[in-house]
Amino acid sequence: MTAFTPAASAPATSTPAAFTALALQLATRAVNAAADPRAEIAAAVARIGERVGGSKAWLGPELRLVVLPEYALTGFPIRESLPEWRERAALDPGGPEYRALAEIAARHEVFLCVNAYERDEHFPELYFQASVILSPAGEAVLRYRRLHSLFTPTPYDVWERYLELYGMDAVLPVARTEIGALAVLASEEVQVPELARALALRGAEVFCNPTSEASSPDLTPKAIARRARATENLAYVVAANTGGLSGTAIPGGSTDGGSELVDHQGRTLARAGAGESLVAAAELDLAALRRARRRPGLANLPSRVKTGLWAGEYARHDGERPGGLEAGARGRAWFRERQAETIARLLGP
Repeated sequence: MTAFTPAASAPATSTPAAFTALALQLATRAVNAAADPRAEIAAAVARIGERVGGSKAWLGPELRLVVLPEYALTGFPIRESLPEWRERAALDPGGPEYRALAEIAARHEVFLCVNAYERDEHFPELYFQASVILSPAGEAVLRYRRLHSLFTPTPYDVWERYLELYGMDAVLPVARTEIGALAVLASEEVQVPELARALALRGAEVFCNPTSEASSPDLTPKAIARRARATENLAYVVAANTGGLSGTAIPGGSTDGGSELVDHQGRTLARAGAGESLVAAAELDLAALRRARRRPGLANLPSRVKTGLWAGEYARHDGERPGGLEAGARGRAWFRERQAETIARLLGP
């Protein structure tokens, strides 16, 4: 197994040209009941290659960024234990699936953001949910491991050891590339304003948001959050949702549609309907965004953040505590109990 080593980011250009970004809405085939989950994962990678190729041909050479839905290769664990799902669905950082995805990014000359469950040799009983951005050179320029998840282990659950191994830059990575500074908000992490703000303070200009969520003609909590994170941080959000789910007892249309791109003023640039789709594609103008970030005024919220005040206030409150999985895997009951204990501390008896 290959250990995770953060890749060096490419230098950002001073005035990047506008480019097309795509939230590629794809159907997900869950591997929970698959007789050969690794074959299903390989088939999913092949489908991604076909869809990225077709999208590039349709949208043209201006397509530079493709964001895939959350856990597009496997679906998500339901009753599986941590060791079971690690064996069935988690990838090795240097494994064949990532190599094949890197080849897709290189072949079609795009930055490809993929979300997957991932092993780490330093935590042999656990897995993490990772979002990896692969460059047109076939290199991993960003690897972000989700920090907020109800039932999936996170770096915060093995905090001291994780920091010792990888450092804070790997916990909150921003990739500076020729199409701007890229970062990831995984799924409902778009509803965590602190995470987006921290990444924006580190320079993030485009938030990739791989997700698998219930869609609606009305604004959902996540859709509202995407607009809020975009305007709060003067950033683009590229959110790719699932285009239907099969292979589980969950109705397939429960996570289907609504992939979208939101600009730094909270405006929807494009939004997909149901099913597999490349409709959620639009031009991102990084030069315009950078002008907005340098313009004083009411709308320049990042420049008005009182970081010292909020750091001190947050430190007063005993929220979710780090650690807890140092000894290895635990069941879902432990995650529920931890959340209940945190609520009790914050709200009192």
